[in-house]
Amino acid sequence: MAAKTGTYTLIASTTLGSAGSVTFSSVPQTYTDLVLVVNVVASQSPVNGGLRFNNDSGTNYSSTRITGDGSSATSSRDTNDDVLRTGVVSTNSAVISQIFDYANTTTYKTVLSRAGGSGDRVAAFVGMWRNTAAITTVTVTNLSYPAGTTFKLYGIEAGNL
Repeated sequence: MAAKTGTYTLIASTTLGSAGSVTFSSVPQTYTDLVLVVNVVASQSPVNGGLRFNNDSGTNYSSTRITGDGSSATSSRDTNDDVLRTGVVSTNSAVISQIFDYANTTTYKTVLSRAGGSGDRVAAFVGMWRNTAAITTVTVTNLSYPAGTTFKLYGIEAGNL
């Protein structure tokens, strides 16, 4: 018998009618991980997107990033930040973030993000929220996303062997 892999289930989706940010609240605690997909299709100057969990705006987030633009690569780190960095957002770009073990109440939460866009740089980010609380609210923040940006939050169901 073949192993069953995890299944993505759409929890919530929204498209901005005007510039702003998005909060997903009442996140169900029935999945192993969460995946957030952000697609920016309108004009946006390159800036770092970010996440906050459970409305925590304290300096409890750390992020490390590696970026490249085809001719050079850089890396940097943010510690004791008020947002978890997830990727460079610009016109026609996407950021995919996986939030691991989000319902666990005994470990800090980790996030792995990949970002890229047409004619822009690519980036990989790893981040941590230094809190053991289960994540019930996810806010996509740190900038005013342009109208037309879509946000989709998925839950990953555990696979069975």
